Amino acid sequence: MQGTARLPAFSVDGDYIIGGVFSIHYYMHTVKHNYTTMPEPLRCTGSMDSRELRFSRAMVFAVEEINNSSELLPGIQLGYQIYDSCASVPVAVHVAFQLSNGLDPMFHTGDDCTHSGRVVAIVGESGSTPSISMSRIIGSFNIPQVSHFATCACLSDKQQYPTFFRTIPSDQFQADALAKLVKHYGWTWIGAVHSDSDYGNNGMASFLDAARKEGICVEYSESFYRTHPRSRIKTVADVIRRSTATVVVAFVASGDMRILLEELSQEPTPARQWIGSESWVTDPDMLRFSFCSGAIGFGIQQSVIPGLREFLLDLSATEVAASPLLTEFWEDAFSCKLGKSAAKDMPDCDGTEDMQTLESPYTDTSQLRITNMVYKGVYAIAHAIHDALCYEINSKIHCDKLTQLESKQVFAQLKKVNFSQNGYDVSFDDNGDPVAVYELVNWQKSETGLIELVTVGHYDASLPIGQEFRINRNLTWVDGGQKVPVSVCTDSCPPGTRKVLQKGKPICCYDCVPCPEGEISNSTDSPDCYPCPKEFWPNANRDTCFLKPVEFLSFSEILGIVLTVFSLIGACLAITTATVFFRHINTPIVRANNSELSFLLLFSLTLCFLCSLTFIGPPSEWSCMLRHTAFGITFVLCISCVLGKTIVVLMAFKATLPGSNVMKWFGPTQQRMTVVSFTFIQVLICTIWLVLSPPFPIKNLTIYKEKVILECDLGSAIGFWGVLGYIGLLAVFCFVLAVLARKLPDNFNEAKLITFSMLIFCAVWIAFIPAYVSSPGKFTVAVEIFAILASSFGLIVCIFAPKCYIILFRPEKNTKKYLMNKNQD
Repeated sequence: MQGTARLPAFSVDGDYIIGGVFSIHYYMHTVKHNYTTMPEPLRCTGSMDSRELRFSRAMVFAVEEINNSSELLPGIQLGYQIYDSCASVPVAVHVAFQLSNGLDPMFHTGDDCTHSGRVVAIVGESGSTPSISMSRIIGSFNIPQVSHFATCACLSDKQQYPTFFRTIPSDQFQADALAKLVKHYGWTWIGAVHSDSDYGNNGMASFLDAARKEGICVEYSESFYRTHPRSRIKTVADVIRRSTATVVVAFVASGDMRILLEELSQEPTPARQWIGSESWVTDPDMLRFSFCSGAIGFGIQQSVIPGLREFLLDLSATEVAASPLLTEFWEDAFSCKLGKSAAKDMPDCDGTEDMQTLESPYTDTSQLRITNMVYKGVYAIAHAIHDALCYEINSKIHCDKLTQLESKQVFAQLKKVNFSQNGYDVSFDDNGDPVAVYELVNWQKSETGLIELVTVGHYDASLPIGQEFRINRNLTWVDGGQKVPVSVCTDSCPPGTRKVLQKGKPICCYDCVPCPEGEISNSTDSPDCYPCPKEFWPNANRDTCFLKPVEFLSFSEILGIVLTVFSLIGACLAITTATVFFRHINTPIVRANNSELSFLLLFSLTLCFLCSLTFIGPPSEWSCMLRHTAFGITFVLCISCVLGKTIVVLMAFKATLPGSNVMKWFGPTQQRMTVVSFTFIQVLICTIWLVLSPPFPIKNLTIYKEKVILECDLGSAIGFWGVLGYIGLLAVFCFVLAVLARKLPDNFNEAKLITFSMLIFCAVWIAFIPAYVSSPGKFTVAVEIFAILASSFGLIVCIFAPKCYIILFRPEKNTKKYLMNKNQD
């Protein structure tokens, strides 16, 4: 493959070999292919990434620590082959093939190490794109790959990358965490910017999808890259300045973010609350942009690896000289030439160089984040090898180092590893991802005026929904404020209203519309209003349903009291009249008016007045049946008596004619039979009505929406109108007879009084019909009571008032002579 095999940057032989791939250099030397000669070997160029060098040395430290352990892989020595990929895909692919072949020329095979040089697992790569290329190659050989810094969510696809694992959470978890963070603080209207790269595009796509599920709207989403023209960067900055969203989510690589913040610092920018991804929000170099004070975001957990700093600093001149990579680092760090190095124009190193005084990303162990991911990756592979080779006998662990260990065995065990190292749990889910645990970091201004990166909480994706955040310190917000900023397109709709989307705008922009009549919403930002149950009605704010007030004609209300008083007055008037008639029963005026029918009529009128009381009060099953039947029967009894008196008047006149003997056919017995017969018919109608379909109490919910009317359902409308119709028929018949007898020659003409009383009676009940049909609720009952009282008062006043007047105040007219002499005044 393109010349000779690549030599590892660091290597040590062992019973089992772990590969390592890191982007220690930034670039790969460009090779021109002419396809006529063998191409020159791939090599790295450019400056060295000291942090990546620290990652590779952390792997060496972890392997040596495991080899010195008596609990993990006792008696077995792990080896390593660590390569520099030059942060390029071609070199990463070359290394992947070389590690898969296991043909490293540095190692020879013999009887005691038959599997020396064969790689059982690989740690790396740092970037997502090189990791994708490597995984496609080594996955075919079932060699597990554990990355410490490749975060692309695409690598969780086990169909394409079956042997890929990582100790750092994927960007999908960070995107979800950022969306939940935004939702946690109630920000529903945000701006978004991202790098125009695989990292930014994939990360922002995941974030936007998670934000949509959380109900968050994005005012704008702008992408850029640090190599874009300044005009493009300025356009993004202007969009941020002009936007109405006060919160900006930036899924941006650190180098890109630096360019954007420098552009924003050129002109005054409205205060913005920045929400950052791990790439830039934990970069110490970003803290110089003070206008981003209050920024929050997620970072990989800080960690402490005991002994690592001492290991990193413990570089002797001999050890450095033996490694071309360390030699290059030493010369760059101290600006001197070591031994026979090819470096020119630099003085020779004099041996006074001290690593303890060196300030470099290599020696900076104050915030070990990604380094710990490398450390955990090596331990995860070691535990997988341990589980495949070791067993316990009599509480002592034995490992068989002569076992031919295949990489697929390590792959199988790696899926199941679950252990703790230095207080940090290590395990993988079905996608090869770890539990997503982040630190929530906040840019806070210190007492000296400098911006510091402060850990204010944690995010653990394994906790129940709603409990992922654990915030243990006060946050500082934009411009050093202590109050959570607000970023919404529309203020929240209060209870009692519902959201109506504004046409052509995102779902977070809406109008708050009051709930329609009869409906409520009892939560903030309710999308719909909900109708109250049938017997409930909304309060004035339309955010709570309460029981509708029950309405019926009550004895305690003014209308009920007035009707009750008139009913009792009417009954007392009828009783008083009967008493007057009884005390003057032998006087001519009483005798002339058929005293028996008069007393029966007064009795029926008393019942008519009293039956109106049954219509007042809450309806019950018995009161509903009683009120209509009692009313119908008593009124028929009353009209029957009036009808009997009318017939008696007519018969009496006929009896005065010469040769007439008609009175013998309508004597007292016939009068009684007439009253009983007419009343019995009404009794029969009421009985049929009560048997077939009697009235019953109901709650009327339709007349008034805001209250319940307690009333009596008629049961059978035919029965009700049959009762009324029969009363009306008798009344009309009686009225016709009274009209026929109105000019009879007597000084006191009973027929005239009956005619007038029947005229009032019929007028009242004719007017009652439309009033009854059109009156709502309790007023229906009041109309019926009024008709009963009016017609009863009409009868008693028209028929008995003139007689009582004569009996009580004009006794001189209470004579037979006066009654028979029509010309007498």
